[in-house]
Amino acid sequence: MLVDTNQRDTATEIFGHKVPAPIGFAPVGINKIYNPQGELPVARAAGALGLPYCLSTAGSQSIEDVAHANDVGVQSGRGDSGTAAGGGEKGVRFFQLYMPHDDELTRSLLQRAVDSGYTACILTLDTWQLGWRHNDVANSNYAFYHGLGADLGLTDPVFQKRLKEMGIDPVTQPNEAGALWIDNVWHGRAHTWEKAVWAMKLWKELSGGKPFTLKGIQSVADAQKAVELGFDGIVVSNHAGRQVDGAVASLDALEKIVDGASLFPFHIVSFRLLTPLPAVGDKIYIMFDSGVRSASDVVKALALGAKFVFVGRLWIWGLSIMGETGVAHVMRGLLADLDILMNVGGFKNIGEITRETLESGPKDYPLMDAASKL
Repeated sequence: MLVDTNQRDTATEIFGHKVPAPIGFAPVGINKIYNPQGELPVARAAGALGLPYCLSTAGSQSIEDVAHANDVGVQSGRGDSGTAAGGGEKGVRFFQLYMPHDDELTRSLLQRAVDSGYTACILTLDTWQLGWRHNDVANSNYAFYHGLGADLGLTDPVFQKRLKEMGIDPVTQPNEAGALWIDNVWHGRAHTWEKAVWAMKLWKELSGGKPFTLKGIQSVADAQKAVELGFDGIVVSNHAGRQVDGAVASLDALEKIVDGASLFPFHIVSFRLLTPLPAVGDKIYIMFDSGVRSASDVVKALALGAKFVFVGRLWIWGLSIMGETGVAHVMRGLLADLDILMNVGGFKNIGEITRETLESGPKDYPLMDAASKL
């Protein structure tokens, strides 16, 4: 208490970009489910706020149109001096890759992202195949199979060639075209570390060395492997709990990854304790994603060692209710929440949010008392 927080600074840097807060727009697919304009109003709102925007490979607008919308938002926004929306012409935007098994298609997607000004690539590791999602199955919530949301693929020259080879006309056969796209994006065939390294090298070749990161890291061993192989960053994420039923909470995973403790420190193999893995918190840029709803969630992630936090469902709710205005309103609210928390919590800048910020008890919490939706 009694800290002079009258002058506060929520700004930070990510991959060389100064941004007004350690908060970005997580990659969320098929935004046309929530709004007829899909990703365009979201990209504009992100640009106006100066916050990094990440486009999903499952996007329902073209890579190029989303980039243009992001820049339009920047040019119309009024951010603080030095941030993306404070005098710049280009938004800070990243491209999230669901990697096909078609290398020519992968190259085409990444080249389009580079040409459209996306300054980092985030490879998602946990969704080669969609998880068994009970509500989605019950509601037939698979838009691609209903001819909706495959625009990012349908505008790709290589995928257009694949459609022609299969004899599919996307205009008269939208369902078939969408099905072929989803079979390239969520194809059900796993990749390997070697393939992830191949993708990183391809991106760096095309982009002139821009950052390449991995999304979906939940174990210390995988985080350490990412460091060893030279990836620029990781996103600690369980895909908001939508992939593996009962997956470890991302916040718990984050703490272990930063500190370097084994996920199973007391597990015995051949009567020997597992050797704790080294910490990676100071060796790679760590981001966090999954379940963020408020500034207190952001601060917890930062205190546990994340440098940046992605938000998804909050702005989806805003997009669903009021389009671009709703997205901007929700995210401005989150930024205000963070600023107020720093004021009343005694933090003058983001760097002052450390592990000492938290009071953490033993992780012996019970399972939630909730009935299954089977």
